[in-house]
Amino acid sequence: MTCVGQLHAPYFLELTADDFSGLRVKGTPLLAGIVVAIHALISLLLIVLILLHAGRGGGVSDMFGGGMNSGNFGGSTVVEKNLDRITVAAGILFAITTVALTLVWR
Repeated sequence: MTCVGQLHAPYFLELTADDFSGLRVKGTPLLAGIVVAIHALISLLLIVLILLHAGRGGGVSDMFGGGMNSGNFGGSTVVEKNLDRITVAAGILFAITTVALTLVWR
């Protein structure tokens, strides 16, 4: 958009409801709602799981016994390994629901 001497808002601020009339839900709206709900729940679960991981200084997992390693007894405990596995599974489910959302909203 080129205008001389006038200030215009960027294009995305000038969008109206008529601009989105071409967007259609493929399949049923119920399916789209279910996929969106699952995606939101998995994203919240992923946030919690990532926050539970121990970083350099411990992290939130110290509250639940994750920082009980002392001295030279490093390495991963069974709880940390299971937390890693659950986090990877949640990440894969998040990727699957992201792809499902793109297919449903196409």
